[in-house]
Amino acid sequence: MTDGILLHVEDGLARVTFDRPASLNAMDFPMARRWREVAIEVTTDTSVRAVILDANGPAFCAGGDVVAMSTTGAAGSDVTETAHAIHDGIRTFAEAPLPMVAAVQGAVAGGGLGLMLTADYVVASENARFVSRYANIGLTPDLGVSTLLPAAIGQRRALQLLLQDRMLTAAEALDWGLVAEVAASADLVSRVNEVARFWLDGASAAFGQATRLVRAGAGRTFAENLDDEAATIGAAFETAEARARVAAFAAASAKGQRS
Repeated sequence: MTDGILLHVEDGLARVTFDRPASLNAMDFPMARRWREVAIEVTTDTSVRAVILDANGPAFCAGGDVVAMSTTGAAGSDVTETAHAIHDGIRTFAEAPLPMVAAVQGAVAGGGLGLMLTADYVVASENARFVSRYANIGLTPDLGVSTLLPAAIGQRRALQLLLQDRMLTAAEALDWGLVAEVAASADLVSRVNEVARFWLDGASAAFGQATRLVRAGAGRTFAENLDDEAATIGAAFETAEARARVAAFAAASAKGQRS
């Protein structure tokens, strides 16, 4: 049983795939619990150096499965428990020094926006659409949306999505800064693989620490961020990978000066 999420790890790359296509990959409680488990598994696997987050079916993620919650007689406490499980997974991924790229197709709605923004880099297909719809059903933002969405596009634009029944096209999402790139639908998978391969072929540890520093910075003082930056770059300088790359850079610079 996959409980709606597939995980495949190979050659340093973890691929996390939402797999409830018939429900637009909306998260019920088993899927929420699985998300938390996968986040822990990926971030504690020392072989993993980059992550792809993608989805099967016509949509990336419709957020929480409110249809299932409604038809099964779920209480508010059940919804809170489900949200906590998903939040644990989001926080685990966000705090880990691992770069993550999301491949986004079709609809991204409600909490799906927060799950998408768990990734550090988002590539959307040209058919992707982005919408809040929380207030349409009398609910409030969850899955990190109240924090991650304004961090990505600014408070005013986040409120435009949350307070109006507005849907962004892929081109509008790119213009707003919600996604990093838009690719043709047929090219989405290959482009996301290219992004992940760039990290894997490069200084993947440094990319991972860069994501961690940026994410952690929002919740700390400037002085704390500077201290973390200083300690992190010092630790990076001691690694064999950094020493080799710095030496190669220095040699190339000296050669250029002699030319």
